[in-house]
Amino acid sequence: MNGLYDEVRLALHAIWTRRWLALGVAWGVCVLGWLVVSQMPSRYESRARVFVQLRSILPDALGTPGQAQDQKSVDTIRQTLVSAVNLEKVVRGTDLANTVSSDRDVADRVSGLAQAIKVESQQDNLFQITTSAGSPKLARDITQKLIDIFVEQNLAGDRTQSTQSLRFLDTQLSARQRQLQDAEAKRADFQNRYLGSLPGTGTVSDRISAARTQMAQVDGDLAAAQSSLAAVSGQMAGTAQSVAGAGGIPGAGPARARLMAIQGQLADARARGYTEAHPDVVALKGQLAAATAAARGEPTTGAGAGGSPNPLYLSLQAMQADKQAQVASLRMRRNQLQGDLDQLDSKLAGDPQVAAQQGQIDRDYAVLKTAYDQLLAQREQIAIRGQAQTQTDGSQFKVIDPPTLARAPTAPNRFLLLTGVLIAGVAGGIGAAFALGQLRSTFATSGRLEKAAGMPVIGAIGEVVTRIQSEERMRRLKLFAGGGAGLIAAYVLLLGVEMLQRGLAA
Repeated sequence: MNGLYDEVRLALHAIWTRRWLALGVAWGVCVLGWLVVSQMPSRYESRARVFVQLRSILPDALGTPGQAQDQKSVDTIRQTLVSAVNLEKVVRGTDLANTVSSDRDVADRVSGLAQAIKVESQQDNLFQITTSAGSPKLARDITQKLIDIFVEQNLAGDRTQSTQSLRFLDTQLSARQRQLQDAEAKRADFQNRYLGSLPGTGTVSDRISAARTQMAQVDGDLAAAQSSLAAVSGQMAGTAQSVAGAGGIPGAGPARARLMAIQGQLADARARGYTEAHPDVVALKGQLAAATAAARGEPTTGAGAGGSPNPLYLSLQAMQADKQAQVASLRMRRNQLQGDLDQLDSKLAGDPQVAAQQGQIDRDYAVLKTAYDQLLAQREQIAIRGQAQTQTDGSQFKVIDPPTLARAPTAPNRFLLLTGVLIAGVAGGIGAAFALGQLRSTFATSGRLEKAAGMPVIGAIGEVVTRIQSEERMRRLKLFAGGGAGLIAAYVLLLGVEMLQRGLAA
């Protein structure tokens, strides 16, 4: 511990004996460093926050931008705000115009502004513009000019875009209309020359497909009509053509009369479409069996025969005639469709290029018609949106925080730099004095001399200072203290100047 204490004392003694060197180095480092700090240009920042709310009086179904399109528009404006064209407008619209005299100077200023301007998105439609410049007023003017450009682009951009879009769509619609008219004329001419005598509409393949579909439907209807006709014919076979008169039939007793009545009821049920498993039909069959057995055992009382036509039989006869007419009509329709199919098949087999050519013509016409309809719908949507934007403001811009006027430079931090230079100067002076003490072979104590020489030191003589020497040393000490105080005073003076400059800039 004593050894360390001795080393510290020796080091301090070496520095103190070379204090004038330390003071000179400190002054040199501080003066040079403070000169460099004073030459650093000050940078001032101006900030502004802008909120953009895009609104539309039209629903999205009419083609106006929705929320996703609005956000995309804001992002596009935010990215293009610091483009070269906009920055050139800023240079020519602010005090920077006084510092340029040629296009090269403008390009240099634009390049510098691109590095000095930051546009940061904070929330959905809220973003901050930060500008760094050499003076507070210039920074604020640049930020304000950027906001003006932002508003100008949004207010006039949509209307200009709508006008250009309408002009482009009108040109395209005129071209599509001429192409569509040519396609319609070509289609009509082909129909008259090749397909005018063929049945149906559309291409040959479409007509064949439609005829076959109708043929299948007619076949089904014909089968159903034939089955219905067979059912009516069967019912007529089991129905009597005449019934007993009002006074009774000679030779027919009550059992036979009951049998004829049950037969009439059963025929009527079958005419209504009841199946053999229907409960009424099953009950009538049971009654018919019992009445038949009773009629067989009933004796005849006379031989005469007579009666009136059976109304049920006449009804079934009319139904049979109607079913026969329906079957005949369906057969005629089937024969007609078969003839159409034969004609279309022969046309397709005889000239297969006609079907292919017609298909190509119809496809071209359909494509042109679809494209024309889409362009027409888009034009109407853009026209409505343009009218809405002309009569109302589609966008609302609100400056949340106007451009600020900086009261102090954001860079460089001269207070910190001046203090750092002072510390570096003092440290440099002390270091220089200590290094010089280590380089010169002097011995501050007898112990260090004995250790270095390897021989014992008999004794040491202390320094004898006269009154004149003491006064001279006191005078030098005062000069040294004055030099150190002057260094501190220079540091304080520089801090005061910096504060004064900030106050004047504000």
